[in-house]
Amino acid sequence: MNLNTLRNIGIMAHIDAGKTTTTERILYYTGKIHRMGEIDDGAATMDWMTQEQERGITIQSAATTTYWRDHEINIIDTPGHVDFTAEVERSLRVLDGAIAVLCAVGGVQPQTETVWRQADEYAVPRVCFVNKMDRVGADFFAAMRDVIEKFAVPAVALQIPIGQGAGFEGVIDLIRLREIRWDEETEGEKMTETDIAPERRAEALAWREKLIDALSTTNDEIAERFLEGRDIPEALLRAEVRRGALARAFVPFLCGASRRNQGVQPLLDAVVDYLPSPLEALPPQGFSPKKEEYVPIPCKSDAPLSALVFKIQYEKEAGALCYVRLYSGKIKTGDQVFNVGKKKRERVNRIVRMHSNKSEPLDRVEAGDIAVLIGLKLAQTGDTIGSEGMPLLLEKMHFPEPVISVAIEPETASERERLKETLGILSREDPTFVSRDDPETGQLIISGMGELHLDVLVTRMLEDYKVKARVGSPQVTYRESVSGRAEHTEVFSRVLGGKENTAEITLTVEAAPAGSGNSYSCAARAPGVPGEILDAIEAGITNSFGAGIRYGYPCADINVTVTKIGYSELSSTPFAFEACAVAAFDAACAKANPELLEPVMKVDILCPQEFLGDAMREVTQRGGIVTGTESKPSTDVIYAEAPMAKMFGFSTHLRSVTKGRASFSMEFSRFQVKPGGLGN
Repeated sequence: MNLNTLRNIGIMAHIDAGKTTTTERILYYTGKIHRMGEIDDGAATMDWMTQEQERGITIQSAATTTYWRDHEINIIDTPGHVDFTAEVERSLRVLDGAIAVLCAVGGVQPQTETVWRQADEYAVPRVCFVNKMDRVGADFFAAMRDVIEKFAVPAVALQIPIGQGAGFEGVIDLIRLREIRWDEETEGEKMTETDIAPERRAEALAWREKLIDALSTTNDEIAERFLEGRDIPEALLRAEVRRGALARAFVPFLCGASRRNQGVQPLLDAVVDYLPSPLEALPPQGFSPKKEEYVPIPCKSDAPLSALVFKIQYEKEAGALCYVRLYSGKIKTGDQVFNVGKKKRERVNRIVRMHSNKSEPLDRVEAGDIAVLIGLKLAQTGDTIGSEGMPLLLEKMHFPEPVISVAIEPETASERERLKETLGILSREDPTFVSRDDPETGQLIISGMGELHLDVLVTRMLEDYKVKARVGSPQVTYRESVSGRAEHTEVFSRVLGGKENTAEITLTVEAAPAGSGNSYSCAARAPGVPGEILDAIEAGITNSFGAGIRYGYPCADINVTVTKIGYSELSSTPFAFEACAVAAFDAACAKANPELLEPVMKVDILCPQEFLGDAMREVTQRGGIVTGTESKPSTDVIYAEAPMAKMFGFSTHLRSVTKGRASFSMEFSRFQVKPGGLGN
């Protein structure tokens, strides 16, 4: 495989910016599909799930491989809805480059900011495609300014539009100084190129000068040629755009209207010309347990195997489909691979390349590529597949914690096992979906990222997996913490089976900075205390973090330090110390001013200006705080924060007061103290 001609890219954006429509056009023009499917008709290739087709949104990231100009392109189409942010997170982790699709009317929208931050976190180079240039209120230059202002990143236009809104005809290529239009009769497959019309030449030259100015700051040859009035070769300009894009010194901008089949082929050219191959992408760091240090993993097929499982998808006949990105080495069908984190060997029964929900068998997969392994029974999202002789552990993926829960109850006792099995499959697929048994009520509780997220998962259980169950109303998932500091000494003594079990522990608990998580440390000088006793104490504390203090909700932001251990060789047992640690934790937390934390959501509302006041009232009446507003050409944006518990049913009320013309997105912001505890 020639890695120089391979591209691993993702398509990311806010919901309704046109990601899936753009992907459909890419697949059509590269010959991967022979008919373009539309989201509105429920026929989009990449939205293959029944619910995606019914709801008209992308829920799961879908992968496919296509070819353009003798380059192989692995494409992942990611969801735009904030409830499915985990799908975006794990896709960006394994991609080398990305297309950020912006709406020409909305510009940078709320979820655009989220995915942009995620791409920054993983240092993913990107190109921007301003879509929907044919919409009323479209403004290519305003979308560029939006990116510059919101993300403090330079933007470089490689094209400018010929007309905007209803008058959008095509684009002017600033590198070649040519006008490009698309033929409607051939669904945009044929393009016509002409010289720039005299009335548009001055504007085109002005924008080309801005492009050259941006490139000449790092390339003396371009600067000299421009100042001397000499021609600047296309190849030189493209090479410098590529260098700047890969270094993330600026973001190249293109535009079009995917729904009208305009602008997609130059976007494909930009993927090939300006986004990195696996050899140019930043190499990941792997932790070596032997050397106790991080080492870079070179993208070489003849190096030891190193791959990341970034997604699990369950298929009835094949079982678990493990999507992997190979960073080094190669895997052949029938090979044994080593799960580094679990220290287990597994056999790869089959290797396939996915095209949405269809598969194509492969004999092998090599460094730099993305494929699906079938036969791995233990692998989970975030696991490292590597070499047993030289194991390197890739950094695990971090996902936000669920903030909303519902109780689910099987209709019959015989359905309970089937329900539990289905929950296991879904939670393996989606790391932000968790289930647990409530010890007080005996109910099964499922938790997710939002109402839509849980609604989708519950529908899958009932319709796809045919589980017969009753579902309760959504409930908020709270957290428990402490606001003070306390020390406690716990003595444990119990006779079991005629043998005395004793333990003594002194520990302190104190509040940790918000968002820092829980931590445990042992500062006790414990000569002669066996390792199994220390492990038992740690197990007792970490189990207590999950069991809560008063209400049974998980703990957050608590530091626990064991300062003294009373150990007796004759009577102390691991069981006694684990039980003692649990009791000590509960007692110390009770002294340290325990408090209940509630999730606060970041709410972004898009609505016409005439309904601005009504929409703001809806938020403030629910205990929310408006943190700012922003005016855009066709709509206003309200930025607010509100407690999750008060936001149930908000969608219906917002639609009512704005006559159905407003929309909103909501994502978890932080946990804060809930005034008055559970009673309020």
